[in-house]
Amino acid sequence: MENTIQKGDLTTLNPGDTLLVQARKVANSKIQLEFAEIIQTVDRPVNLLSILNRSDAAFATRARRAWVTAEPADASEDFNINFGDDGEWYVSEKGEVLDLNILNPEYNGFRMRLRVMETLTPTTWQEAHLETSAKRRGSEGDFITHGGEYIFSNTDMVLTNDNVKHIFLEADDAPTSDTSTSVIEKVAEPEKVEESDLGI
Repeated sequence: MENTIQKGDLTTLNPGDTLLVQARKVANSKIQLEFAEIIQTVDRPVNLLSILNRSDAAFATRARRAWVTAEPADASEDFNINFGDDGEWYVSEKGEVLDLNILNPEYNGFRMRLRVMETLTPTTWQEAHLETSAKRRGSEGDFITHGGEYIFSNTDMVLTNDNVKHIFLEADDAPTSDTSTSVIEKVAEPEKVEESDLGI
């Protein structure tokens, strides 16, 4: 399959589809490729908050992102796109970028897929920026923990035509106030609903 520029769009991205959004020039004469994919796994329930706020720009795309650094000459050859200095770059607030919007990019017949890997071990950068790098309940919410430890959610890109095996850590129970705990009763596990079942 040919990697076709401007074939996809973040606003119409479906779960399981991958989008090579853009390239950006970075240090050491390299480029950074930005990928996006809406991750939906069967064993994780659909988030009602995102459904009920789908017309709000803050909830507009549920796509996870991954960035891969590349040599411009190698990426030019692999994607048949000119990533050289004479390519169709333009200046944005992010620096020099090249819009791509390639839907379901491939390499040698294999799909490029985003993989999520949650861990309790932060990178050096994550440890230094704990407030913004550890997983939270919303941008200003409580930290989400696993066994009392902070969760760090990382992404990378893999080549596969199979389902991607993500690593999600089970979160500790969310903190509750003393007044609400007296009213809550343990109920049966809720049935998991897929977005496709909701007509979205």
